[in-house]
Amino acid sequence: MAFFDLSGQTAIVTGGAAGIGEAICRRLAAAGAKVVIADIDGTAAATACRELPDALPVEMNVADAASVQRAIAHVIAETGRLDILVNNAGIAGKAAPLAEQSEDEWNRVIAVNMTGVFLTTRAALPHMRERKYGRVVNIASIAGKEGNPNMAAYSSTKAAVIGFTKSVAKEVATENICINAVAPAVVQTKILDQLTPQQVSYMTEKIPMRRTGRPEEIAAVVHFLASPDCSFVTGQCYDASGGRATY
Repeated sequence: MAFFDLSGQTAIVTGGAAGIGEAICRRLAAAGAKVVIADIDGTAAATACRELPDALPVEMNVADAASVQRAIAHVIAETGRLDILVNNAGIAGKAAPLAEQSEDEWNRVIAVNMTGVFLTTRAALPHMRERKYGRVVNIASIAGKEGNPNMAAYSSTKAAVIGFTKSVAKEVATENICINAVAPAVVQTKILDQLTPQQVSYMTEKIPMRRTGRPEEIAAVVHFLASPDCSFVTGQCYDASGGRATY
């Protein structure tokens, strides 16, 4: 018996062309899923697909409702189903005190990190409800629980993702659709390039394991939450923080 088997299933991973998203794509593909690499950079998505068997690239701007709808419709037309949605796309935003944050920057982070999760989940759920099966995994952050200084927008949106997860999970709890979140601590990806060395040091020093996480370690948690074996777990936030989480 193979645990966490995803054979025959279609999985969309937003922001799947790099970092944690790419690691998730590799993990789900290895488990047998047909992976759809959805990314705002269509070229990057196509390039990433060359490394995976039977993967499908899709250009998607998660902050744009029309783009999300087009991408979901394309996936359904190509594969005939949608079993798994991993909302991984996100941005760190400007690292600065609140007084130095502009409204444009605040709105940009909200559009991608929070509204993007709303738009993609809203578009995917009707297909899952029709088939009475689905798994949605939202990538939040430990910053959404504890708050990181000089990252008010990012921390706020990730807290919103956790609340959104718990709310919508209850709406579909009787329909064999499980919706959960994963809250990583700092992970060694290119998103760290958007932060100052001081911020990275601050986050790493708070981790009892005294190291950053690896993308594949986050992908392992996502794999379970995206699988049929995750049948009595919904509305939860799983920490992948090296022991940093306090609740």
